[in-house]
Amino acid sequence: MNVLRLVFLIGFFSSSILGEDKKPNVIFILADDLGYNELGCYGQKKIQTPNIDSLADDGMKFTRHYSGNAVCAPSRCVLMTGKHPGHAYIRNNRPVKPEGQEPIPEDEKTLAEYFKDLGYVTGAFGKWGLGPTHSSGDPNKQGFDEFFGYNCQAKAHTYYPASLWHNDKIFPLKNTPPIPGHANLPKGVDKTDPKSYDMFKGQDYAPEHINRQALKFIDKHRDKPFFLYYPSIIPHVALHVPDKELVRYNELGWDDPPFTRDGGGYTPHYTPRAAYASMITLLDKYVGRLVLALDLYGIADNTIVIFTSDNGTTHLKKEVDYDFFNSVGRLRGLKGSLYEGGIRVPLIVKWPGKIKPGSTSEILSGFEDWIPTLMSLVGQPIKKKSSIDGFDLSPALFQKGDHDSLVSRKIYREFAGYRGQQAIWFGPWKGIRQGLNVKNNSSALDIQLYHVDSDPSESKNIASDFPDVVEKARILMKREHTPSKLFPIRALDNN
Repeated sequence: MNVLRLVFLIGFFSSSILGEDKKPNVIFILADDLGYNELGCYGQKKIQTPNIDSLADDGMKFTRHYSGNAVCAPSRCVLMTGKHPGHAYIRNNRPVKPEGQEPIPEDEKTLAEYFKDLGYVTGAFGKWGLGPTHSSGDPNKQGFDEFFGYNCQAKAHTYYPASLWHNDKIFPLKNTPPIPGHANLPKGVDKTDPKSYDMFKGQDYAPEHINRQALKFIDKHRDKPFFLYYPSIIPHVALHVPDKELVRYNELGWDDPPFTRDGGGYTPHYTPRAAYASMITLLDKYVGRLVLALDLYGIADNTIVIFTSDNGTTHLKKEVDYDFFNSVGRLRGLKGSLYEGGIRVPLIVKWPGKIKPGSTSEILSGFEDWIPTLMSLVGQPIKKKSSIDGFDLSPALFQKGDHDSLVSRKIYREFAGYRGQQAIWFGPWKGIRQGLNVKNNSSALDIQLYHVDSDPSESKNIASDFPDVVEKARILMKREHTPSKLFPIRALDNN
């Protein structure tokens, strides 16, 4: 008998024996710096993403989902704790020595810990960024039974590192030497010669190991409820991708001048457009492997699969040509910005037999919603919200029940980085402030107002036309902001 057929039958019978009362598995896939328009199912024309597009065909696609923040660590903090950035502990990237980021405190209850309380086996595979190994923010101390990948997001700038972490142990890779995430071509080298760029190619591709470990986790725990968090480092720069993955895009003959790192950035690449497209297609392949494993083990129907991104496309134009790829579509802004392109992200949710295939939701939603939503989906709704700011999205996912609370809800974001920003979404409106941490900025507290339903590109500031709406935005912004000593916002905290 065919081996794959045998594996499928074993999985089918084991899940049948367990019965329909078994809690659903959850796989949460988080891309890194993937723009709103960089998937085929969201309108991308140049980059191939057939597996992720298939998730959308089989599930629900959201059009107004907002990441936790405009850069990595604070966005992930919102996801893990259910607190929006006005209440969350981490509100900007903040490195700590010798390796890692500012740790979330021990008393924070994470998404993984909610699953642990319900008897789930939990695993995280990819990039963490919420506290060094052995700190209070160590993923093994924040609810994850197993962690494999990069603890530090700065280390994740290279796809060919010397090692990764497997829980609190070093997992060595065969990169001798490791490829740095930031490096220059040697002086005098011929920048038109593709061989000059070979120095930025490693032997042991870290995302491949991460994907294999995630598949092992599914294999090991397929007969019990599991929560698999898959925060991929793709497509965050540097532009590192195996040569074999480049072939399909190099064959297209794009005008693709080398990225030489003149003026900054990560590591040079001879064909940067092909590299970036290849990285996203490789992420798609890794997603496809996870979904295929569910099918082979006969547990696909009892597994919720979620795909989203931690923020918008990188702003490094010379390295990632977001205009060429139309990466954020008609949205304004990129990574680091609270304008739509920096924080509105793709969201796809698949649960066979529960969520209508090919459906779409325009409900306003954000990363803080995932703790209450997932707890509701696995049959343990949170009765008392306490410190959680999010909403249960299950009425939208199932397209039934009371939508009123979701339709009338608000989304709040603040970001101490990139000059200081604050934004509030309510109904069709969005209020946003810029330059809040700029000294002597007399206009810092001025609110720009956009009707994002009709103007998603935020092309026309209509604050002067709707003073009553601006005042409502001002009240909401003040209400949602709690000062942070670690991540102060000058204009807000001084008023």
